[in-house]
Amino acid sequence: MKRIHIISILLIIAAVALLISATGDMSTYSTFSDARKAEKKVKIAGQLAKDRDMVYNPDKDPNHFSFYLSDQTGEIQEVVLLAPKPQDFELSEQVVVTGKWKEETFIATSVLLKCPSKYKNEEVFLREG
Repeated sequence: MKRIHIISILLIIAAVALLISATGDMSTYSTFSDARKAEKKVKIAGQLAKDRDMVYNPDKDPNHFSFYLSDQTGEIQEVVLLAPKPQDFELSEQVVVTGKWKEETFIATSVLLKCPSKYKNEEVFLREG
């Protein structure tokens, strides 16, 4: 075999390995009831329960933030994020947390916020005008 063929085969193998590892991380969103049964980390998408308390005291523990989240089925549960409170957390339209269920609480190790679009008011204005 020529050297170019060997290099091409190695590049194809590397691309296939990269695709397989990337698809391993893609998962569907779970609910709190699914998280109670799961033994590994799950992702839960939901809305912030703004009528419930959020607790963050950076002087006491900067890596402990608790809040309540309503999942896709409407179940509301406490979530403890083991990281600092994200900036503009209260403004988010949707919250995606990754973590595991522990006792009576969902322990999140990461959070992804979907914030309102900066163009939302402009779109409303264009529709009205």
